[in-house]
Amino acid sequence: MDVIAIAIDGPAGAGKSTISKLTAQRLNLIYVDTGAMFRAVAYYFILNNIDYEKEENLNKYIDFINIELRYFGSMQRICLNGKDVTMDLRNEEISNATPSVAKNQKIRKKLLDIQRDIASKNNVVMDGRDIGTCVLPDAKLKIFLVASAEERANRRFRQLIRRGKVVDYFEILDNIKKRDEQDMTREIAPLKAAEDAMTVESTHMTVEQVVKFIVTLAKAKFELN
Repeated sequence: MDVIAIAIDGPAGAGKSTISKLTAQRLNLIYVDTGAMFRAVAYYFILNNIDYEKEENLNKYIDFINIELRYFGSMQRICLNGKDVTMDLRNEEISNATPSVAKNQKIRKKLLDIQRDIASKNNVVMDGRDIGTCVLPDAKLKIFLVASAEERANRRFRQLIRRGKVVDYFEILDNIKKRDEQDMTREIAPLKAAEDAMTVESTHMTVEQVVKFIVTLAKAKFELN
């Protein structure tokens, strides 16, 4: 049987990571969080006080960055130059820096090679913003997961409040809208649905409902039990 590849794309805050992770667990596949890979690159620049807005810095320092995915069972860990940084990647500073990193051609090429290599050797659920269009264009099942900007801001707001953060909903909403604009208008691999992708509107769906829907599609597509 051919290697199974499920591509899940969509804008920031649509729930891709959570849904992809659960889908992979239900189907006993490997989950690949490509967004975390770009976040790890952004983290390198922030950690070392390097201006990531300068293209020459991105082109120069990517040669000093090694991103590796390691798996413990179904759990993905992101390693930056040999150190596990998984728990350091989810904050607003990194979220705001990532679009600048993600539009750099040299960085995208380096990470794309890693992503394709993983998918060529494993059955995967891979999420991001250009998986179905660029990274895995031959994936047999492609999902484009969307939700309103307001709902995505609400989800992020509630998540940060649960972590004890003091946050402003309208600032989060504004950041999400700016991120959407950056992702959709960048020259390299802009955010858009692949022509053969199924759009799933999750604004009024629970995580469980979305996961069940995708799992049902996957079982039918790949003839899984």
